[in-house]
Amino acid sequence: MTLTINDDSMSSDRTGHTARPVPGHRQAWVVSWLPGHHLDRNSAITAMVIADVSGPGGLHRGHRLWPHIESWAAELGLTAPTALAAIAAEPPPRAPSAGKDTWAEPAGPEAGG
Repeated sequence: MTLTINDDSMSSDRTGHTARPVPGHRQAWVVSWLPGHHLDRNSAITAMVIADVSGPGGLHRGHRLWPHIESWAAELGLTAPTALAAIAAEPPPRAPSAGKDTWAEPAGPEAGG
């Protein structure tokens, strides 16, 4: 398990989910499995730890890590099942931007897509 935390990104070798700072918001981060939620750096790390630990799947009530998942999810204002369901969803597509990978912005209803 490798969770990589840098000044401008967070990633894991066990999940496609990532985190990055929000442009124009000095202290805010967004995590791919929580789109639209601005988190502080510590909360983004917590979110990435959950994604990393649950990357291979197979977590359920009774699993030895379940109490930790519940606790970490609660730090984010979520339940463990809600967090795991969001993580299990496909990470958003990436689009190149200024030489770095960033998430593609989802098309809004006005875009017809």
